[in-house]
Amino acid sequence: MIWKITQNKDWDALEKQFSWVADMKDVAQHTTHHAEGNVAVHTQMVLKELENMPAYKALSEQEQEILWAAALLHDVEKRSTSQDEGDGNISASGHARRGEYTARTILYRDIPTPFHIREQVASLVRFHGLPLWLMEKLEPAKKIHAVSLRVNTQHLKMLAEADARGRVCEDLPHLLESLDLFEIFCKDEGCWGKSLEFETPNARFQYFDTIDGYIGYVPFDNFKSEVTMLSGLPGMGKDHYIQSLGTDIPVISLDALRRKHKVSPTDRSANGRVVQEAKEQARRYLRKGQNFVWNATNITRLMRQQLVDLFTLYDAKVKIVYVEKPYDVWRKQNRSREYMLPEDVLDKMLTKLEIPQLTEAHEVEYIIEE
Repeated sequence: MIWKITQNKDWDALEKQFSWVADMKDVAQHTTHHAEGNVAVHTQMVLKELENMPAYKALSEQEQEILWAAALLHDVEKRSTSQDEGDGNISASGHARRGEYTARTILYRDIPTPFHIREQVASLVRFHGLPLWLMEKLEPAKKIHAVSLRVNTQHLKMLAEADARGRVCEDLPHLLESLDLFEIFCKDEGCWGKSLEFETPNARFQYFDTIDGYIGYVPFDNFKSEVTMLSGLPGMGKDHYIQSLGTDIPVISLDALRRKHKVSPTDRSANGRVVQEAKEQARRYLRKGQNFVWNATNITRLMRQQLVDLFTLYDAKVKIVYVEKPYDVWRKQNRSREYMLPEDVLDKMLTKLEIPQLTEAHEVEYIIEE
């Protein structure tokens, strides 16, 4: 069955169905870079340009629907990031990053979407401007290598081209030239329309984890222990996953430590002490070469990065296991938990969720119930 964000793609119908589409008409844009008008006008132009592309028409129906949804959502968070700097200068710094979070939330909570499709849409939204500005990045090769593990670069260029053509501006020829260079660069780097390939998972991790990483370097897998780091929103079933392992492996649980010390999850100062105690326990295991599980939410990349840095300092192999249930099941499980979290706390955490990526650890596993 083909997934679609909606059956009726008429713009008036979209505005009635989705409040975030209705918001677009009230969001002004830079008068030089977007002389066509507000975000609603621009988004409709982008969709039309996309639909008329021969390359888009050649895609499978499901691929078309994914790209169409990404085009509809690509500027959704200009509503929250736009700043009027006067004289028609309107900036929207950070709209793509925030748009990724919003797209993920919408396609998880409001429009139940298969995980792999949702994450493709969210990633397209996140990186929709990258093809235009890639060569201005500090390490363009490493950047596109990482992005290729998340999203099809050929599809990304299509979205960026529709975004460029779906506007009224004076620098369109320059934008289109940048897109041609993006395609050439991706082909040269071996990641045009496909993920960059690595000899081993450890080679991939070392490349992205090292500032001056060499893409052809294949390190020996000389690990002293293995750490399984869980990731997932509260109530998703991380404890159940641990039970399913059926082994006697030690578990460091932040929730268990909070209960031991009678600490509220919202007490930041006390939670800092809990985390330090957990890290000290981890160091004891790491020094002994003992495998263990780190059980916490770990919903942001920064949280995970700090832990991965600690574990790999002791030559541990790190496996991240991300656990997710459908939205309704998740909320039901939370209500039936012994230690239920308030609904508004869960809502806030959902909007901050960053799915673990292959660049973050030696191994990343997704346990998804759909």
